Amino acid sequence: MKLMSVDYGDVRTGIAFSDINQILASPYTVINESYLPKLIDKIADIVTKEKPAKIIVGLPRNMDGTYGYRCDECKELGNLLKEKCSLPVEYQDERLTTVMAHDVLSSNNVRGKKRKDTVDAVSAVMILQSYIDKIK
Repeated sequence: MKLMSVDYGDVRTGIAFSDINQILASPYTVINESYLPKLIDKIADIVTKEKPAKIIVGLPRNMDGTYGYRCDECKELGNLLKEKCSLPVEYQDERLTTVMAHDVLSSNNVRGKKRKDTVDAVSAVMILQSYIDKIK
């Protein structure tokens, strides 16, 4: 069964999917939308098209493991997706995924606008891959 991950950001939201065997996560797209109801609709359209079995939402915990205001926003997104898409939603710690995504893109010489356009999808891949590794 295919899994989908969401790296929710203020302006851009990254989306990634696993293969049906849940071995490898791959980037799918970045949604440029800051208005939450429109973002939910755009993610729901992707869910309808790709038919994942579950949605994994990145949870940006603080470095000491505590929850901040951004975690509440991500949980709200997850609850809205669960309601709109009728799919189970789980959360995965996403500490440092954006930093790691920038490192990966730097080592592959991806710079400027192209990096800005892809970093959130790469972060979504890292969230999903860490979830896959955890459940295996």
